[in-house]
Amino acid sequence: MQFEEFSREQLPSLVRFAAVLTGDRELAQDVVQDALVRAHQGWRRMAAADRPELYMRKIVVNGYLSWRRRWYQRSVHVTADVSRFREPTAPDPAWRIADADQLAGPLARLSRAQRAAIVLRFYEDRDDDEIAAVLGCASGTVRSHISRGLSALRAELNEGLNEGKETVR
Repeated sequence: MQFEEFSREQLPSLVRFAAVLTGDRELAQDVVQDALVRAHQGWRRMAAADRPELYMRKIVVNGYLSWRRRWYQRSVHVTADVSRFREPTAPDPAWRIADADQLAGPLARLSRAQRAAIVLRFYEDRDDDEIAAVLGCASGTVRSHISRGLSALRAELNEGLNEGKETVR
């Protein structure tokens, strides 16, 4: 497979993945563009890999994890309106999330590694070994990131539900 064909096939899902990961569609496009440049440079090695699409996600995650180190180069605004990330042209596994708007804020407050692990698990439907390969860590670390991230999400969402209840005397 040629790089152009691979990138054409992967681009829509990569941008959706990065948008969920970053919480910002414009930043997602930048991260994916940088990832495609890196992938093009190492295409021979990447094309020989068993799962080039998984390797591509690793490049995107690494780009996301490093963009904060370059914070002075970018102006990032968290958005509460994630509806613009939804593309009705293809089925999306993220529709399983009942209320994405309610989840966007708490997800943005997780650590980058926890957020990446959760997005890879529940948005990309990846298993522990695949996530470990993308994040460059052990499978146990992946399970720890997911467990701690889910606990933080549950706590924050439960806190929000409790704040909405009125006290009856």
